[in-house]
Amino acid sequence: MEKKLFEEKISSQIIFEGEIVNLYFDKVKLPNNRVATREKVTHPGAVGIVPVTRNNEIILIRQFRYPVGDVLIEIPAGKLGKGEPPYECAKRELEEEIGAVGGTLINICTFYTSPGFCNEILYLYLALDFEEKENSLDEDEFLQVFRVKLGDSLDMIKSGTIKDAKTIIGILMARDYIGNL
Repeated sequence: MEKKLFEEKISSQIIFEGEIVNLYFDKVKLPNNRVATREKVTHPGAVGIVPVTRNNEIILIRQFRYPVGDVLIEIPAGKLGKGEPPYECAKRELEEEIGAVGGTLINICTFYTSPGFCNEILYLYLALDFEEKENSLDEDEFLQVFRVKLGDSLDMIKSGTIKDAKTIIGILMARDYIGNL
C-alpha cells in the first residue's frame, strides 16, 4: 500500500450494532501525521444478478425501499449470509426473487457501493440459460417481477426511471458482455 495515502487507525468506537450494518466512529492518523475522525459503516456484502432470458429480456423487480421512501426498479439482489460465498448467494436470490434455477452465472463486476463511509462490496452476476419456476419470497419481502427488452432497460436508465446504482451498472455490464457473445 502506498504510504503517502494510507490512514492509520488510532481508535475505534462502535456507535450502533444492527442486524445488517454496524456504525463506528474512528480516529485516524493521516499521512501528514494529523489526526482526523472517520465514520464507518460495516456491511456483510451483497450480490446483484442481471437475469437475461433467451429472448434478450431482462427480468427486473419493483420494490419499495424504505430508506428512500420510493418504489425502485432493480435487478434481483440480496445480502450475503454469514460465510456464504457470493456465487451461492446469487443462486439463492435468483430462485427466491424470480424463480430462476440452473443455467450459467458469470461474475461480471465487483465494486464497493459507497467507499467514502461504507465497506459494502457488491458482486454482480449475469444469469443466462436458466429455467423459470415459481419464486419463493421471504415473508417480509414484497415485490413485483417484470420483463423488459435490453434496449428498453437502457432507455429506462437514460430517462431516470431506473435510479438504483447496482441495476444501472449491472445492465450496462450485461449489455457489454452480451454484445461480445
